Amino acid sequence: MRAVSEINAAVYTIPTDQPETDGTLTWDHTTMVLVEARAEDETGIGWTYGPAACASVVHDQLAPLVRGMSAFDVPAAFTTMVREIRNAGRPGVAGYAISAVETALWDLKARLLGLPLCGLLGQALPHVPVYGSGGFVNYTIPQLHEQVSQWVHEEGIPRVKIKIGGADDITRVRQARDAMGPLAGLYVDANGAYTAKQAIRIAEVLEGSDVSWFEEPVSSDDLAGLRQVRDATQIDVTAGEYGYDLFYFRRMAEAVDCLQIDVTRCGGILEWQRATAIAAAHNLEVSAHCAPQLHLHAALATPNLRHVEWFHDHVRIESLFFDGFRTPVEGMLEPDLTRPGIGLELRTPDVEKYRIL
Repeated sequence: MRAVSEINAAVYTIPTDQPETDGTLTWDHTTMVLVEARAEDETGIGWTYGPAACASVVHDQLAPLVRGMSAFDVPAAFTTMVREIRNAGRPGVAGYAISAVETALWDLKARLLGLPLCGLLGQALPHVPVYGSGGFVNYTIPQLHEQVSQWVHEEGIPRVKIKIGGADDITRVRQARDAMGPLAGLYVDANGAYTAKQAIRIAEVLEGSDVSWFEEPVSSDDLAGLRQVRDATQIDVTAGEYGYDLFYFRRMAEAVDCLQIDVTRCGGILEWQRATAIAAAHNLEVSAHCAPQLHLHAALATPNLRHVEWFHDHVRIESLFFDGFRTPVEGMLEPDLTRPGIGLELRTPDVEKYRIL
């Protein structure tokens, strides 16, 4: 048996390139909790974008359980971790911590076998579509134009999402459409800023700019509101990024047109796969929320994948942190099948200045 010998977590805080605002929140930094799982002479990595407290959960509760387990038995490790945090509560910090450990274990297993992770999981797709994501509410119109134009006209990404939920939403949506041209897909994300009736009213106007994706028009906890908006508009209504177990995704699948899943929050790759099966059983596609480099291999193994979010903040961080970073070509992200695991190596000297724990 190749036993897991070490589980370690480090915390990094990375400033944004400028303050960013969506429909309900403003921030000026992003925190990454990165886990390393070791067996023999191989090390797997996984991470979550969550508070520093995730690292305490990893060190105090999860690492003692996983050390000594077979590095090949990732589902057993996952089940053990979920049981351990029962009284702490799975949503939020504890669930994010499990996600980081679980993805590190999958990376470790693939490295021990000398396989790219998509090869271990079973590849369904040769590449995955991405959509550019940013367009924050506090961007000026020139900034919005520049970002959208770069994605569509310079990088060849044929679909773009901007944030809404402010006072000048319609103007910003129309300006984004002007910048990207008539052929690219235009998405919006309200981050739960509206009531259901407000969202329905704005959706009627969004249809005039050929918006095809309306993310979290109301709080993702308001399933009745999501269904109400979905049933009132031709635009696809989407949510699910805060999903943390299969019961959540089963409920959410009955309220949306496309199910969003975040492997850094839901519990990891095994739970990603099970959630995609729930979506398939509801005749839905799935979309990966943020963390594009960590989602790549799981997405490649997903037959009902729609796309992966090429989120501005996480693209900046992951391109800085990892050798092996993959860049989309004409809107498609492909793996490097010559590299084992998720194909990434931490640039430890380069990122040490961001480490806080």
